[in-house]
Amino acid sequence: MNVKSERITVLGTPEFKQFLNDEAKKEGVSVSELVRKRCRAVPPSDDELALQELIAIANKATKRAKDSLEKGINDAEAVLEELRSPH
Repeated sequence: MNVKSERITVLGTPEFKQFLNDEAKKEGVSVSELVRKRCRAVPPSDDELALQELIAIANKATKRAKDSLEKGINDAEAVLEELRSPH
């Protein structure tokens, strides 16, 4: 008989077991599937890590630019309102 799967026993703390259960639940898979997926996962390459870092930098810069533009618009609207109001 050809066995397609085998049981693997891993010892861990109750906290680790709970962590595995929680992670599996979040992903909607069994603990076994979670372990298989995570063990087969390929770590990101140096290029992927660099790209992730660049994306984070770009996101921060975009937020700063947006905040600055909003402040400039608000300041300009305040000046226009002041110019339009009778003295």
